[in-house]
Parts: sequence; structure tokens; C-alpha cells
Amino acid sequence: MIELRGVHKAFGPKKVLQGIDLRVERGTSMVIIGGSGTGKSVALKCILGLITPDSGTILLDGKPVGGRVSSAERDAFLARFGMLFQGGALFDSLAVWQNVAFRLLRGRLKRPKTEAREIAIEKLRRVGLSPDVADLFPAELSGGMQKRVGLARAIAAEPEIIFFDEPTTGLDPIMSGVINELIREIVVEMGATAMTITHDMSSVRAIADNVAMLHDGVIHWTGPVAEMDAADDPYLRQFITGAADGPIEAVR
Repeated sequence: MIELRGVHKAFGPKKVLQGIDLRVERGTSMVIIGGSGTGKSVALKCILGLITPDSGTILLDGKPVGGRVSSAERDAFLARFGMLFQGGALFDSLAVWQNVAFRLLRGRLKRPKTEAREIAIEKLRRVGLSPDVADLFPAELSGGMQKRVGLARAIAAEPEIIFFDEPTTGLDPIMSGVINELIREIVVEMGATAMTITHDMSSVRAIADNVAMLHDGVIHWTGPVAEMDAADDPYLRQFITGAADGPIEAVR
């Protein structure tokens, strides 16, 4: 469903992506792993069209992403995606249900306010939050609850593709496990194609069908999560074991 072919992106002298090749099959969950600053978020933003690659091709359903398009075409393209942001990215001035229904209250997906609220409450239930949370504000929620609200927002418009940006950052191990389980259940239930970027190996094992190891702007290994531990790629081995010695230089 998503394919990157020889994608390059630099910011001034800093080369971030240096020829990424990656395929994400429809209805599967791909997790991209790698340390901070290796290009994971840049790759995701290139797929969304938020950043234009310097060279290479990105395909969605076999059709190139990017180029000059009308506002309506751009809206239709983005409507296919949902996203759970790393920091939650909830709007402090909006009630929880308005955050969840944000896309349903405006633009091409606009629904009547009453219907949007009903959908929001149903999505909150789906992520384990009761209806009385709907009228609270983000500041009144714990970190784990905020992450669930972000997940409810990501699925509110029934997207075909969902991106998860470091979904368990800042959460304790128990809540991380809850969020990982929810993500896996929802992706399977919706039949969505998922792409996650993370350095949390517990998330990888919980939600991935396939894994790609990104370092220095290049995919060093990709394959089924079941084959990850037996792989002999030195970059992957060092990352999943957390070894200080190896081809990935530790910042001291």
C-alpha cells in the first residue's frame, strides 16, 4: 500500500534520508525502529506530504505522492490517514470529545455536531474511556488517558492508514502495555494499514507484523518480527540488545 523507492532528504548539509527503500503491504503493521535523529519522523512526514523529498519516489496504492494538487485533492488524500502524535498534541482549549471529533467538525468530513459527539463518545469507549470523560479538558487527564484520547482521535474518521509516532513515550510499563494492546486490537479490527516509529522494543514485539531498522538514513534490515531476533545484521542486533559496542556509535 505504501512504497518508498530511493528516497533522499537533506536539510542543508545534514543528510537525513539517504536512499530509503521500503514496502508496507495493505492491512499490515510496519514498525520502523532506530535511534533518535535517524530519520524516522522525516520519512513519515515525507509520506504525508508535509516534507518534499529531494529525490526518489513515494507511492500510495501505486500512485505517486506529492506534486501539485488542488486543495480538494489534498484534503481527500489526507482523509485516508489517521495519526497518534508522540506528545498527544491535544488542543488544551477544547473538550475531550471536541479533540476526538476534530476532523468531523470541519472540512470535507464534517458531520452535524450531535453526530460528531456521538462518534467521539463511541471512540472513547473503544479505547477504554467512559462517556463522562468527554466533557473534561486535556489538563484534567493523566498521561495515559491523554494518549488514549489521541488514539480515539486517530481512528475517529475510520482511516485506511494510521501512523503512530512513539506511541508509548512518557508512559509507565503497565500503561505502555495497555496502549500497545489497544493499538494492535484496533489495527486488526479496522483492517487498517499501520506504520509506527519507535525505539521501544516492547512496542515492536506487541504491534509489529514487519520491522525495518533505520540508521544513518538507510534501511539496514527489514523482515517479519518473528525473524528479528535471529537476524544477523549488526545494526539490528546492537539496537535490540542495547549493547554499547557495535556499529552504532553511542553518544557519550
